[in-house]
Amino acid sequence: MKPLPTRLLSLDPLHREASLQEAARVLREGGLAAFPTETVYGLGACATNSEAVQAIYAAKGRPSRNPLIVHVAAKEAALPLVSAWPEAAELLAVRFWPGPLTLVLPRSPLIPDAVTGGGDTVGVRVPAHPDALQLLQKAEVPVAAPSANRSNGISPTSAQHVMQHLNGRIALVLDGGQTPGGIESTVLDLTAPAPVLLRPGLLSVSEIESCIGTVVRTTPQHAADAALPAPGMMARHYAPRASLLLASPENALRLAEKLLQQGAKPALLTMQQMNAGEIPLLCLSETAEGYAALLYSALHTLDAGGATHIVAVLPPEAPEWEAVRDRLMRASTPETQL
Repeated sequence: MKPLPTRLLSLDPLHREASLQEAARVLREGGLAAFPTETVYGLGACATNSEAVQAIYAAKGRPSRNPLIVHVAAKEAALPLVSAWPEAAELLAVRFWPGPLTLVLPRSPLIPDAVTGGGDTVGVRVPAHPDALQLLQKAEVPVAAPSANRSNGISPTSAQHVMQHLNGRIALVLDGGQTPGGIESTVLDLTAPAPVLLRPGLLSVSEIESCIGTVVRTTPQHAADAALPAPGMMARHYAPRASLLLASPENALRLAEKLLQQGAKPALLTMQQMNAGEIPLLCLSETAEGYAALLYSALHTLDAGGATHIVAVLPPEAPEWEAVRDRLMRASTPETQL
Protein backbone atom coordinates (compact mmCIF):
# COMPACT_ATOMS: atom_id res chain seq x y z
CA MET A 1 0.00 0.00 0.00
CA LYS A 2 1.31 3.44 -0.93
CA PRO A 3 1.98 5.54 2.20
CA LEU A 4 -0.31 8.48 2.82
CA PRO A 5 1.21 11.95 2.40
CA THR A 6 2.21 13.63 5.63
CA ARG A 7 -0.17 16.38 6.72
CA LEU A 8 1.35 19.83 7.25
CA LEU A 9 -0.63 21.69 9.91
CA SER A 10 -0.19 25.41 10.52
CA LEU A 11 0.45 26.90 13.95
CA ASP A 12 -0.64 30.38 12.95
CA PRO A 13 -3.12 32.00 15.38
CA LEU A 14 -6.15 30.96 13.33
CA HIS A 15 -5.26 27.24 13.22
CA ARG A 16 -3.01 26.77 16.26
CA GLU A 17 -5.50 25.26 18.70
CA ALA A 18 -6.94 22.76 16.23
CA SER A 19 -3.50 21.77 14.97
CA LEU A 20 -2.17 21.17 18.49
CA GLN A 21 -5.25 19.14 19.43
CA GLU A 22 -4.87 16.97 16.34
CA ALA A 23 -1.15 16.36 16.92
CA ALA A 24 -1.86 15.51 20.57
CA ARG A 25 -4.47 12.98 19.47
CA VAL A 26 -2.03 11.38 17.03
CA LEU A 27 0.60 11.03 19.76
CA ARG A 28 -1.85 9.55 22.29
CA GLU A 29 -3.01 7.00 19.70
CA GLY A 30 0.50 5.79 18.83
CA GLY A 31 1.22 7.86 15.73
CA LEU A 32 4.20 10.05 14.81
CA ALA A 33 4.07 13.84 14.78
CA ALA A 34 6.86 16.35 14.17
CA PHE A 35 6.86 19.62 16.07
CA PRO A 36 9.08 22.67 16.64
CA THR A 37 11.19 23.12 19.75
CA GLU A 38 13.57 25.92 20.71
CA THR A 39 16.42 23.78 19.31
CA VAL A 40 15.33 21.89 16.16
CA TYR A 41 12.17 20.10 15.00
CA GLY A 42 11.53 16.88 16.91
CA LEU A 43 9.84 13.67 15.71
CA GLY A 44 7.56 12.61 18.53
CA ALA A 45 5.91 9.39 19.67
CA CYS A 46 4.41 8.33 22.99
CA ALA A 47 7.47 7.31 25.02
CA THR A 48 5.68 4.56 26.93
CA ASN A 49 4.38 2.89 23.75
CA SER A 50 7.10 0.56 22.43
CA GLU A 51 5.51 0.12 19.01
CA ALA A 52 5.16 3.87 18.53
CA VAL A 53 8.78 4.44 19.55
CA GLN A 54 9.99 1.71 17.19
CA ALA A 55 8.13 3.53 14.40
CA ILE A 56 10.45 6.52 15.00
CA TYR A 57 13.47 4.33 14.31
CA ALA A 58 11.83 2.95 11.15
CA ALA A 59 10.87 6.41 9.84
CA LYS A 60 14.35 7.81 10.45
CA GLY A 61 16.38 4.72 9.54
CA ARG A 62 17.98 5.19 12.95
CA PRO A 63 20.27 2.57 14.54
CA SER A 64 18.41 0.87 17.38
CA ARG A 65 21.25 1.44 19.86
CA ASN A 66 20.99 5.24 19.49
CA PRO A 67 18.68 6.34 22.34
CA LEU A 68 15.93 8.96 22.27
CA ILE A 69 15.30 11.95 24.52
CA VAL A 70 11.96 12.03 26.31
CA HIS A 71 10.18 15.40 26.40
CA VAL A 72 7.73 16.35 29.12
CA ALA A 73 5.74 19.47 29.96
CA ALA A 74 7.13 20.02 33.47
CA LYS A 75 9.66 18.68 35.96
CA GLU A 76 6.92 16.84 37.81
CA ALA A 77 6.16 14.80 34.68
CA ALA A 78 9.81 13.70 34.44
CA LEU A 79 9.99 12.23 37.94
CA PRO A 80 7.98 9.02 37.24
CA LEU A 81 10.23 8.28 34.25
CA VAL A 82 13.44 8.01 36.30
CA SER A 83 14.39 5.85 39.27
CA ALA A 84 16.66 8.45 40.89
CA TRP A 85 16.52 12.23 41.14
CA PRO A 86 19.78 13.55 42.62
CA GLU A 87 20.25 17.01 44.04
CA ALA A 88 22.07 18.12 40.88
CA ALA A 89 19.02 17.22 38.78
CA GLU A 90 16.78 19.30 41.04
CA LEU A 91 19.11 22.31 40.91
CA LEU A 92 19.47 22.14 37.14
CA ALA A 93 15.77 21.57 36.46
CA VAL A 94 14.74 24.50 38.64
CA ARG A 95 17.22 26.81 36.95
CA PHE A 96 17.23 25.68 33.30
CA TRP A 97 13.89 24.01 32.57
CA PRO A 98 12.08 24.74 30.36
CA GLY A 99 15.19 24.96 28.20
CA PRO A 100 17.75 23.18 26.01
CA LEU A 101 19.19 20.88 28.70
CA THR A 102 18.76 17.10 28.68
CA LEU A 103 19.48 15.21 31.91
CA VAL A 104 20.50 11.55 31.69
CA LEU A 105 19.31 9.55 34.70
CA PRO A 106 18.54 5.93 35.62
CA ARG A 107 15.30 5.00 33.89
CA SER A 108 12.18 3.77 35.65
CA PRO A 109 10.16 0.70 34.52
CA LEU A 110 7.82 3.05 32.62
CA ILE A 111 10.50 3.59 29.95
CA PRO A 112 10.74 0.72 27.43
CA ASP A 113 13.96 -0.59 25.92
CA ALA A 114 13.02 0.97 22.58
CA VAL A 115 13.58 4.45 24.02
CA THR A 116 17.00 3.73 25.55
CA GLY A 117 18.46 1.36 22.98
CA GLY A 118 18.44 -1.25 25.71
CA GLY A 119 20.49 0.88 28.09
CA ASP A 120 19.74 1.55 31.75
CA THR A 121 19.43 5.34 31.50
CA VAL A 122 17.06 7.81 29.90
CA GLY A 123 17.49 11.43 28.80
CA VAL A 124 14.68 13.79 29.83
CA ARG A 125 14.03 17.45 29.20
CA VAL A 126 11.34 20.15 29.25
CA PRO A 127 11.45 22.15 25.99
CA ALA A 128 11.08 25.92 26.10
CA HIS A 129 9.19 26.39 22.82
CA PRO A 130 5.59 27.46 23.61
CA ASP A 131 4.08 25.21 20.92
CA ALA A 132 6.06 22.20 22.14
CA LEU A 133 4.93 22.82 25.72
CA GLN A 134 1.30 23.20 24.67
CA LEU A 135 1.49 19.99 22.64
CA LEU A 136 2.93 18.05 25.59
CA GLN A 137 0.27 19.41 27.92
CA LYS A 138 -2.53 18.46 25.53
CA ALA A 139 -1.09 15.02 24.72
CA GLU A 140 -0.75 14.16 28.43
CA VAL A 141 1.92 11.55 27.64
CA PRO A 142 5.73 11.74 27.72
CA VAL A 143 7.01 12.13 24.17
CA ALA A 144 10.19 10.51 22.85
CA ALA A 145 11.53 12.82 20.16
CA PRO A 146 14.82 12.81 18.24
CA SER A 147 15.37 15.33 15.45
CA ALA A 148 12.79 14.99 12.67
CA ASN A 149 15.09 13.94 9.83
CA ARG A 150 16.54 10.81 8.29
CA SER A 151 19.33 9.35 10.42
CA ASN A 152 22.73 11.11 10.26
CA GLY A 153 21.34 13.86 8.02
CA ILE A 154 21.10 17.57 8.74
CA SER A 155 18.75 18.32 11.60
CA PRO A 156 15.62 20.26 10.53
CA THR A 157 15.01 23.84 11.63
CA SER A 158 11.83 24.35 9.56
CA ALA A 159 8.75 22.33 8.73
CA GLN A 160 9.87 22.28 5.10
CA HIS A 161 13.10 20.52 6.11
CA VAL A 162 11.02 17.87 7.90
CA MET A 163 8.83 17.33 4.85
CA GLN A 164 11.89 16.89 2.63
CA HIS A 165 13.10 14.07 4.89
CA LEU A 166 9.93 12.39 6.15
CA ASN A 167 6.94 13.10 3.87
CA GLY A 168 4.93 9.88 3.67
CA ARG A 169 6.73 8.35 6.65
CA ILE A 170 4.90 10.13 9.49
CA ALA A 171 1.35 11.31 10.18
CA LEU A 172 1.83 15.06 10.44
CA VAL A 173 4.13 18.04 10.89
CA LEU A 174 3.26 21.12 12.94
CA ASP A 175 4.57 24.17 11.09
CA GLY A 176 5.81 26.65 13.66
CA GLY A 177 8.28 28.44 11.38
CA GLN A 178 12.02 28.54 11.91
CA THR A 179 13.32 27.22 15.22
CA PRO A 180 15.26 29.90 17.12
CA GLY A 181 18.19 27.95 18.60
CA GLY A 182 19.28 26.03 15.52
CA ILE A 183 21.20 23.18 17.19
CA GLU A 184 20.30 20.52 19.73
CA SER A 185 20.16 20.53 23.52
CA THR A 186 23.11 20.04 25.83
CA VAL A 187 23.15 16.49 27.26
CA LEU A 188 24.47 15.93 30.78
CA ASP A 189 24.91 12.53 32.44
CA LEU A 190 24.04 12.60 36.15
CA THR A 191 24.52 8.86 36.79
CA ALA A 192 28.29 9.04 37.40
CA PRO A 193 29.98 10.30 40.61
CA ALA A 194 30.49 13.65 38.83
CA PRO A 195 28.31 15.17 36.07
CA VAL A 196 29.57 14.25 32.58
CA LEU A 197 29.02 16.25 29.39
CA LEU A 198 27.80 13.82 26.73
CA ARG A 199 26.90 16.39 24.07
CA PRO A 200 27.56 20.14 23.98
CA GLY A 201 24.54 22.17 22.96
CA LEU A 202 22.72 25.46 23.26
CA LEU A 203 23.22 25.67 27.02
CA SER A 204 26.88 26.33 27.74
CA VAL A 205 28.92 24.23 30.15
CA SER A 206 29.92 27.39 32.02
CA GLU A 207 26.26 28.10 32.81
CA ILE A 208 25.81 24.53 34.07
CA GLU A 209 28.97 24.76 36.19
CA SER A 210 27.74 28.00 37.74
CA CYS A 211 24.83 25.96 39.09
CA ILE A 212 26.36 22.60 40.15
CA GLY A 213 30.14 22.94 39.95
CA THR A 214 32.65 21.13 37.75
CA VAL A 215 31.43 19.11 34.78
CA VAL A 216 33.61 16.28 33.43
CA ARG A 217 34.25 16.51 29.69
CA THR A 218 35.81 13.09 29.13
CA THR A 219 33.36 11.14 26.98
CA PRO A 220 32.78 7.63 28.37
CA GLN A 221 33.89 4.71 26.21
CA HIS A 222 31.32 2.21 24.97
CA ALA A 223 31.43 -1.02 23.00
CA ALA A 224 30.68 -0.83 19.28
CA ASP A 225 27.43 -2.78 19.68
CA ALA A 226 26.34 -1.35 23.04
CA ALA A 227 23.61 1.21 23.60
CA LEU A 228 24.95 4.74 23.35
CA PRO A 229 24.48 6.81 26.52
CA ALA A 230 22.96 9.74 24.58
CA PRO A 231 21.99 10.82 21.08
CA GLY A 232 24.43 12.80 18.95
CA MET A 233 27.43 10.66 19.89
CA MET A 234 27.93 8.77 16.64
CA ALA A 235 31.15 9.62 14.81
CA ARG A 236 29.28 10.94 11.75
CA HIS A 237 26.12 12.92 12.33
CA TYR A 238 24.30 16.10 11.22
CA ALA A 239 25.81 15.64 7.74
CA PRO A 240 24.77 17.25 4.44
CA ARG A 241 24.78 15.31 1.16
CA ALA A 242 27.71 17.45 0.01
CA SER A 243 31.17 16.66 1.37
CA LEU A 244 31.81 19.00 4.29
CA LEU A 245 35.43 20.14 4.46
CA LEU A 246 36.74 22.06 7.46
CA ALA A 247 39.47 24.63 6.92
CA SER A 248 41.26 27.46 8.66
CA PRO A 249 40.33 31.03 7.67
CA GLU A 250 43.61 31.24 5.72
CA ASN A 251 42.99 28.04 3.73
CA ALA A 252 39.23 28.05 3.09
CA LEU A 253 39.05 30.20 -0.05
CA ARG A 254 42.14 28.58 -1.55
CA LEU A 255 40.63 25.13 -1.02
CA ALA A 256 37.30 26.15 -2.56
CA GLU A 257 39.06 27.62 -5.61
CA LYS A 258 41.07 24.42 -6.05
CA LEU A 259 37.88 22.36 -5.97
CA LEU A 260 36.31 24.68 -8.56
CA GLN A 261 39.29 24.21 -10.86
CA GLN A 262 38.88 20.43 -10.52
CA GLY A 263 35.31 20.64 -11.80
CA ALA A 264 33.52 20.42 -8.45
CA LYS A 265 30.74 22.76 -7.29
CA PRO A 266 32.09 24.15 -4.00
CA ALA A 267 30.42 26.57 -1.61
CA LEU A 268 31.80 28.47 1.37
CA LEU A 269 30.44 28.71 4.90
CA THR A 270 32.09 31.50 6.88
CA MET A 271 31.83 33.72 9.94
CA GLN A 272 33.01 36.84 8.07
CA GLN A 273 32.40 38.19 4.59
CA MET A 274 35.05 37.62 1.95
CA ASN A 275 35.34 38.08 -1.80
CA ALA A 276 34.73 34.55 -3.11
CA GLY A 277 34.22 35.45 -6.76
CA GLU A 278 31.87 32.96 -8.44
CA ILE A 279 31.87 30.56 -5.48
CA PRO A 280 28.59 30.68 -3.49
CA LEU A 281 29.20 31.98 0.03
CA LEU A 282 27.01 32.05 3.13
CA CYS A 283 28.28 34.25 5.96
CA LEU A 284 26.44 33.19 9.12
CA SER A 285 27.63 35.21 12.10
CA GLU A 286 30.69 36.17 14.10
CA THR A 287 28.90 35.15 17.30
CA ALA A 288 28.45 31.53 18.36
CA GLU A 289 24.77 32.04 19.16
CA GLY A 290 24.04 33.62 15.80
CA TYR A 291 26.06 31.00 13.91
CA ALA A 292 24.30 28.12 15.67
CA ALA A 293 20.87 29.54 14.85
CA LEU A 294 21.66 29.50 11.11
CA LEU A 295 24.01 26.52 10.69
CA TYR A 296 21.62 23.72 9.75
CA SER A 297 19.48 26.01 7.63
CA ALA A 298 22.60 27.04 5.71
CA LEU A 299 23.63 23.42 5.14
CA HIS A 300 20.14 22.63 3.83
CA THR A 301 20.32 25.64 1.49
CA LEU A 302 23.73 24.69 0.08
CA ASP A 303 22.64 21.08 -0.40
CA ALA A 304 19.52 22.24 -2.23
CA GLY A 305 21.67 24.51 -4.40
CA GLY A 306 23.62 21.53 -5.71
CA ALA A 307 26.96 22.06 -3.98
CA THR A 308 29.20 18.99 -4.15
CA HIS A 309 31.56 20.31 -1.47
CA ILE A 310 30.99 22.75 1.40
CA VAL A 311 34.13 24.37 2.74
CA ALA A 312 33.44 25.61 6.27
CA VAL A 313 35.77 27.88 8.19
CA LEU A 314 36.27 26.12 11.51
CA PRO A 315 35.39 28.51 14.37
CA PRO A 316 37.91 29.26 17.12
CA GLU A 317 38.55 26.70 19.84
CA ALA A 318 36.77 28.73 22.49
CA PRO A 319 34.17 27.64 25.06
CA GLU A 320 31.31 29.54 23.44
CA TRP A 321 31.95 27.77 20.12
CA GLU A 322 32.12 24.25 21.58
CA ALA A 323 28.70 23.08 20.38
CA VAL A 324 29.10 24.54 16.87
CA ARG A 325 32.54 22.96 16.49
CA ASP A 326 31.11 19.62 17.64
CA ARG A 327 28.39 19.73 14.96
CA LEU A 328 30.82 20.71 12.20
CA MET A 329 33.34 18.04 13.19
CA ARG A 330 30.70 15.30 13.25
CA ALA A 331 29.22 16.43 9.93
CA SER A 332 32.64 16.17 8.29
CA THR A 333 35.21 13.37 8.34
CA PRO A 334 38.68 13.55 9.95
CA GLU A 335 40.54 13.52 6.66
CA THR A 336 38.68 16.65 5.53
CA GLN A 337 39.86 18.91 8.36
CA LEU A 338 42.47 21.14 6.72
